[in-house]
Amino acid sequence: MRIYLQGLTMGLAYVAPIGLQNLFVINSALTQRRSRVYLTALIVILWDVSLGVSCFLGAGALMQALPWLQKVILGIGSLIVIWIGIGLLRSRASLEGGRDVNVPLWKLISSAFVVTWINPQALIDGTMMLGAFRASLPEGGDLPFICGFGSASALWFLTLSTVVSLLGSRFNEKILNVINKVCGGVIIFYGAKLLWSFVQLMGWL
Repeated sequence: MRIYLQGLTMGLAYVAPIGLQNLFVINSALTQRRSRVYLTALIVILWDVSLGVSCFLGAGALMQALPWLQKVILGIGSLIVIWIGIGLLRSRASLEGGRDVNVPLWKLISSAFVVTWINPQALIDGTMMLGAFRASLPEGGDLPFICGFGSASALWFLTLSTVVSLLGSRFNEKILNVINKVCGGVIIFYGAKLLWSFVQLMGWL
């Protein structure tokens, strides 16, 4: 349960900061009927979880093939996680930049895929972050961690869809900035834990 909750909290901190996926869901919640809003959220969840699992397993396969890579990914990954958190603390969220969500279903699916998968930064950050976490997990911890991470995606996007639908125009950039700051703090905390795991793995302390 501890590892599941770790995956859940890390997943929430990773997915909640406002990016293209969130803007996609927010725009849908502000302009579409409720059934369409939840359909959009479920499609985004599908792509988001598939990306997370791919990054997690892909990094894990590399580390199994190249044991020394575990130390590299854990060390570099911890610094990247901390850098992501610092970037969130310094950033200002904006509701601009979301995609048009008033489109046919096939285009909705493909657009959600684009904002999730066709994003080099998300692929790099996801692989390094999840790879670093996988390197720090005890034996048997992979499944509960990735289940927690996937649960975070479902919990976040469904909650975001509901809250924005209910609040409407009162959901503003000030709220988004608060979300970013909280997530930034959580991510820095986990990055520091990963860095400590790296120091221990290297036998420096």
